[in-house]
Amino acid sequence: MHTTPAQMAALSYRRIAKSLKLHKYRPVPIALLAMGLCLSFSVATLSSTQVPEDARDWVALAIDRVCTEPGMSGLAAQNVLPDSWLLEETQQPTTGTPSRVSMRFALPGGAELTLQLRLANGTLRQFRASVALGNGQNPDPRFLAIADGSCVVRSAREIRAGKEPWIFLDQLDGDLRTLRWTETLQAPWPPGADPGGVRIGLVDSGLAYDLPVFSDRIARRQDGTPVGYDFWDLDAWPYDGDTSRGAFLPIRHGTAVASIVAREAPDAALVPYRYPRPDMTRMADLVEHALENGVKILAMPLGSRKASDWEAFASALEGQDILAIVSAGNDGRDIDETPVYPAALNLDNILTVTSADAFGRLAQGSNWGATSVDLMVPAENMDVTDFRGASGVASGSSYAVPRLAALAARLLEREPDLTALDLKDRILDRAVPSPFEQERSVSTGWIPDPEAD
Repeated sequence: MHTTPAQMAALSYRRIAKSLKLHKYRPVPIALLAMGLCLSFSVATLSSTQVPEDARDWVALAIDRVCTEPGMSGLAAQNVLPDSWLLEETQQPTTGTPSRVSMRFALPGGAELTLQLRLANGTLRQFRASVALGNGQNPDPRFLAIADGSCVVRSAREIRAGKEPWIFLDQLDGDLRTLRWTETLQAPWPPGADPGGVRIGLVDSGLAYDLPVFSDRIARRQDGTPVGYDFWDLDAWPYDGDTSRGAFLPIRHGTAVASIVAREAPDAALVPYRYPRPDMTRMADLVEHALENGVKILAMPLGSRKASDWEAFASALEGQDILAIVSAGNDGRDIDETPVYPAALNLDNILTVTSADAFGRLAQGSNWGATSVDLMVPAENMDVTDFRGASGVASGSSYAVPRLAALAARLLEREPDLTALDLKDRILDRAVPSPFEQERSVSTGWIPDPEAD
């Protein structure tokens, strides 16, 4: 019997898939989408009864049969996707001409196919098709393809598991197979011993802890196991990746922030935490974990507008001998009037910081608040190391946080008996009035050089 190239590829893929055990994905940058090569893509026509058997085939079929008919309803799409079953169809806005249409289908074997059409004035601008494989209850995202308004595939991404805990994100060309590059989504901890020093808890999207700049800076227990923890996935590998915008498009933030701490507090020990976006009540568990493991400082360059997100955190932190240094945010607004949390929480052991330029002027886009924000520190065009180990620059109140956390660690190293409130006072005592902020953008002032001892 003659076997087509598409069938041969599917057979090879299934053999590879059987050798993998995708424990979970770990999400990373949206800007990468703009780098897609303009490659055309064609898919072999499948008979009306032939059912695709792997993620690539389902994605290719959806692009071939649904993308080319952007006005197709979910039920009509079900009819051209053999053995699929429409689970959900939504559009935004819910009335009038939609700008986004999403469809979700059940596939054989418990897999799911999700299609998203992005439109402008009724015209298709982008089409996304993704497949998640699993047991039907909580399938693991596995494959994504992104096509333009002409249904030409510009890029694809595949989440691939290696030997646990390794997980990778492969960036593919428009043919859905040619590898461009591979990113790490999860990695084992490097071997090592506890470095000693003041322990700083880094509460962020995680940390690329396998980079050489961090490998000997990780706080460890007596048996050598690292102290850090992933409160998002509830596992022992808090690798850098905020997947709130999608499993295939993780945002990498924590590594760049941590690189400033590593540089400005060279004797501190790092305890990386991946924050629990799926369930923010776990922030209480994070605080308890930090206290049990000798963390004295929490560096928290994150926040939201929902006070309810931070109720458990506030209850757990209140009255504890640990100092949380939090960012004011980067919405360009007064958070006394429009609060951001946890920055606006009224707790004695929270220190809120925003970004200034080198002259003591509030940085463009940074939040302020004469009551809610304690300090400004220069945090524009900061040298950072990203999750790949590449050098870059970054700005904003997120990068003011590690500067203050590093200062706090150096102060605590010299005076280890300081309480959290004493430590906060020591930091505030360093602030001076800004000559350019006469209307009190912050409650105390600015610290011109957080590294000055």
